[in-house]
Amino acid sequence: MSAGGRSLERFEDRWETEMGEWVPGKRVFFREHDLHRDLLRSSWIEVYTYGITGRRYDERTLRMMNAMWVATSFPEPRIWNNRVASLAGTARTTGNLGISAAMAVSEASIFGRRPDIRTMDFLRRARRRREQGEDPGDIVRDELRRYRGLSGYGRPVTNVDERIPHVMEVARELGFDRGPFVRLAFEIEEALQQGRWRMKMNYAGLAAALCADMGMSPREYYAFTYPVFLAGMWPCFIEASRKEEGSFFPLRCARVEYDGPEPRRWE
Repeated sequence: MSAGGRSLERFEDRWETEMGEWVPGKRVFFREHDLHRDLLRSSWIEVYTYGITGRRYDERTLRMMNAMWVATSFPEPRIWNNRVASLAGTARTTGNLGISAAMAVSEASIFGRRPDIRTMDFLRRARRRREQGEDPGDIVRDELRRYRGLSGYGRPVTNVDERIPHVMEVARELGFDRGPFVRLAFEIEEALQQGRWRMKMNYAGLAAALCADMGMSPREYYAFTYPVFLAGMWPCFIEASRKEEGSFFPLRCARVEYDGPEPRRWE
């Protein structure tokens, strides 16, 4: 048997896990806790983040996390991922299929989950450089020269992110406004404003900074942000499903600008 075969053989009918176990008819373990005895009176967000990080967060931190999720609950059908939910509603597909598709396209290159990871990665690298005494302006210039963009800053539709002042208000109330990553995020924004770039921080920049100050890694932050659009998707799907079938932003053929081959007759 090959080395690869021997490696797989030890997993046949066996999987070692520290995450959980279901004992049919008796109990469910969630990490090192009994799910129903120890966690049933916890909030869902507490259980969700505990599953991701293995850490139990205090009430103050959970309230900050909750505000970060609520701030991105836009029931706006024109937004790219909500469009999928609305289209699914007028296509008369099932809710789970429609919302799953909307969640899938949330992992986009410009919006959504991929920029989240890049943003936290940038802030972590920037903080190491700041601790070595480097100027924020130099960090910004190097990042733009290397990547031609700055994750967490700038916004295609508008340069102003309406979520930031409201989330920062909650952060001040709960004492999260002076964390090292939050301060760094605003230092970067100031450097951008003083330079020729004029980019402002977007929500991903602030959310990544807050979660970094909570001790999350980029991968933990990525998992934490998975449901952030979900609360806004269902209203879009439900409303669209009540309207005429196929009525979500229909486009007549005459409006399609086509410059391909002329119509051909098939023999």
